[in-house]
Amino acid sequence: MPQKWKIFLLDNLIWVIVALFFLLNVFITPQFFSVKNIVNIFYHSAIMSMLVLAEGIILIIGKMDLSLEGILVFAPGVTMIMATKLIPGGLNPVLCVVLTLAVGGLVGLFNGYCVTKVGINPFLQTLSLNIMLRGFVLFLLPFSIHPLNEIYTFAGKARLFDGMLPVAIPMVILVFAAFQFVMKYTTFGRQFMATGGNPRASFISGIDTNRIIIMGFIISGVLAAFAGLLAAGKQDSISNAMGQNLLMVAFAGAILGGTSLDGGKGTIIGMFGGAILLAMITNSLNLLGVNVSLVYATEGALIFLAILLDRVKVRVKNNILHQAKMKEVLEHKNNTILSSDQ
Repeated sequence: MPQKWKIFLLDNLIWVIVALFFLLNVFITPQFFSVKNIVNIFYHSAIMSMLVLAEGIILIIGKMDLSLEGILVFAPGVTMIMATKLIPGGLNPVLCVVLTLAVGGLVGLFNGYCVTKVGINPFLQTLSLNIMLRGFVLFLLPFSIHPLNEIYTFAGKARLFDGMLPVAIPMVILVFAAFQFVMKYTTFGRQFMATGGNPRASFISGIDTNRIIIMGFIISGVLAAFAGLLAAGKQDSISNAMGQNLLMVAFAGAILGGTSLDGGKGTIIGMFGGAILLAMITNSLNLLGVNVSLVYATEGALIFLAILLDRVKVRVKNNILHQAKMKEVLEHKNNTILSSDQ
């Protein structure tokens, strides 16, 4: 197999895994291969997809964001407290949607500023902030806020075609398509990848790496807030339990999707594949009647598998490139010998 095809297969390994897992479940899992269940998989992957994308974007720039779970519940929680309790007469629901995304972006801006300007380790910064946000939410939201305005819940609750297609599915696909275009075809996307791949060289070449990192955290915060909108719409309420235990699974989804722990590597479409795989695994285990505790244990195993797969892929890819380089050197040496003999 040519070198470029081997590397292409490695970079898109997630879709091979998705296809194989799908075919396996077609034969062993009852009711798995049905239109209703496939729609169900995509719908229930929507929230996770946004968190996988948010975490993947941060991993591309060589950082880590552990505050996503807190942002998911904090952004809609604070917005709804303002709309229902603090502001007389409430807020326009469209403004509430915008405010929710803005809160997520501001939290991301704070993370980015602390990491780039103050010099705080991103792991410690985002971990501590996640704990703080969860604490604030538990204090501010002892009880659920419900019902919510239908405009506010539109993204997570509305359906098209007589209820057959949740609006969340095309919205999530559009978000991924937009990010795929930006990362692949724009200067910003190239600068983003370069910053994660080699920050020092990127800075020397004129890229404002601090700006790119801050933008990455802002985007990540907005995506986590959008995941909060989807969660609020899905359950038609905002509770302090929203988003629990999703963070590390989202991390696993990003790694399974091809995003590297070393930064500078990863594709948006791969992240989408990682999210779909996670949703299919959970769906198939539920259809097979597996105990909830074992489902949770399986998610933990996926985190380990994702990290292991990342290391294996790096070694295999380096080996392929090394073999190609050695072949090139030998060919050059042979050509030199033949030239001297003539």
